[in-house]
Amino acid sequence: MTTKHPREDTQKSYKQLHLILKGVFWFLLGAFLGLFFFISFVFIYYQKTYKDVVYPGIYVDGVHFGGRKEKNIEEYFSKQNERIGQTMFVFTTDTLIATTSAKDLGFGYDADLLATQAMTVGRSDSFFSNVSLIAQAYFHGVDLPASYGYSEEKLDTLLQPIKHSVTIAPVNALFTFQNGKVTAFKPSLDGQEIDIEKLRVLVRAKMIPVITAKIPKTIAIRIPLSIIRPEITTEKVNNLGIKELIAAGTSTFVGSIQNRIYNITLAAGRLNGVLIPPGEVFSFNGSVGDISSLTGYRQAYVIQNGRTVLGDGGGVCQVSTTFFRAVLNAGLPIVERNQHAYRVAYYEQDSEPGVDAAIYIPGTDFQFKNDTKHHILVQTIVDPYEQRLSFELYGTKDGRVVSLTKPVITSQSPAPEPKYQDDPTLAKGEVKQVDFAAAGASVYFTRQVTKAGKMIASDKFVSNYRPWQAVYLRGTKEN
Repeated sequence: MTTKHPREDTQKSYKQLHLILKGVFWFLLGAFLGLFFFISFVFIYYQKTYKDVVYPGIYVDGVHFGGRKEKNIEEYFSKQNERIGQTMFVFTTDTLIATTSAKDLGFGYDADLLATQAMTVGRSDSFFSNVSLIAQAYFHGVDLPASYGYSEEKLDTLLQPIKHSVTIAPVNALFTFQNGKVTAFKPSLDGQEIDIEKLRVLVRAKMIPVITAKIPKTIAIRIPLSIIRPEITTEKVNNLGIKELIAAGTSTFVGSIQNRIYNITLAAGRLNGVLIPPGEVFSFNGSVGDISSLTGYRQAYVIQNGRTVLGDGGGVCQVSTTFFRAVLNAGLPIVERNQHAYRVAYYEQDSEPGVDAAIYIPGTDFQFKNDTKHHILVQTIVDPYEQRLSFELYGTKDGRVVSLTKPVITSQSPAPEPKYQDDPTLAKGEVKQVDFAAAGASVYFTRQVTKAGKMIASDKFVSNYRPWQAVYLRGTKEN
C-alpha cells in the first residue's frame, strides 16, 4: 500500500485554487471589458444622438432643457429678461431721486452663461466624469443653479449726478489763539459720500424677488451714505474743550438803514472769537467796550430819554438780543437781562415779542455765566443778503436739555394817538416822522433746563412794554 505525503495534497489544492482564481479573473476582466464597451457604446450613442443638444435630465433653475439646443436656452432666459427688465428701480436720498429700469441696469439672467453651462454638462475632457454626469442626469436629474446679476458700471453711471450732489468733503479744524482771543476758527466737519459697497449689497438683495416675480415691480432703494471723518478734528486743535456747537441764536434786521447794519456788523465782529472761561460771568458791555463815534460807530436810531433818536451805535441792541437768544438755547444761567422800553419791530420779524435784551452803556447790561466745565467760544455771522445775524456757541455738550415755552401776551394796550410838533427848521408843509407807534404789552415766557433727568434751572422772563407814540415833525418855516 502506497501512502501519500500531506505536502502533495496541499500542492494539489493550491493548483486547483490557482486555476479557479485565474478563471474568475478572466471572467471578471471579460465582464468589465464587456461593460466598458457597452458603456462606451452607449456613451458614443448619447454623444451622437445629443450632439447639438443638451443631455436628458439637465435642468437650469428647475426648468428641464434636455434635448434642446443652446440657442433655445438663450432665447428662454432672454425672454425672462424682457419681463424682468420692466421692473423699475427708484434710488432716493432725502432730496434727490433717480429712476431707471432693470433693463438699463443690465439686471437679469446671464442667458449666454446658463446656455453654455447646460451644454457643457457631460462634455468635459474626462471620460469617467462625463459618464457619471450623464448617468446622474438620466436617472436623477442635474439641476444647475440660476446665474443672474446686474452691471455695477451702469449703476455707477446712473448715480453720478447724485454722487456729485451728496458728496461732501470733510473739513479740517482751524484754531488760532492770540492775545486771549481766537483770531481764526473753523470747526471740523464730517464729510459724506455714497456707500457704494452697501448699496450694491442692497441691490443684490433685490435680485431673487425681482427674478421670481410674475409681474414687473417698482423697487425703492434708499441710497446709503457713509461718513468721512476729517483728519484734524476740532478737539485735536485745542485743549480748551471747544469741540462742538452747543447752541445758536438768530435774528433778522430786514429794513434797517445802512448805518444800523454797519453798527450791527461792527459790534458782532468785536464779539467774534471771544473765549469765556468756565465759571466766568460774561458782560456784554465789558466785552464790546465803548459804543461811540470814537470807537467807529455811526449814528442810527436809539431809545434815549423816552424818545427814539439818532445816536451813536444804533443797532447794537440787535447784537445783544441775538446773543441772548443763543444763551437761552444753551441753557446757561442769565445774570442780567433787560427789556426794551417798547416793542421793537426788528426783534419780532422772526420771533414772538419778549425775546429781546436791551443794553445801554454804562448802566444797562446783558450778562450770563459759563457754568460748564469748559471754555465757550463765541462765533458771529452777519449775512448781508438775508439780513440775518447769528451767534454760535462752541464748547463741550454736558447733556443739558433746554425747554422754552412760547411767549404769552397777558395784556395789550394800543399805541397813543400820533403827536405832531412844529419844527421851524423844516419847510412849511413838510412832515417828518421821528418816532414810531408800538402797542404796549405784558409778555412772559419760561425756560427749564434739565440734566440727567433732573431740573437744574427754571426761569421766567417777563417784559412790560410801554405803548409808544408816533411823533411827527411839522414844518413851519416860511420860504
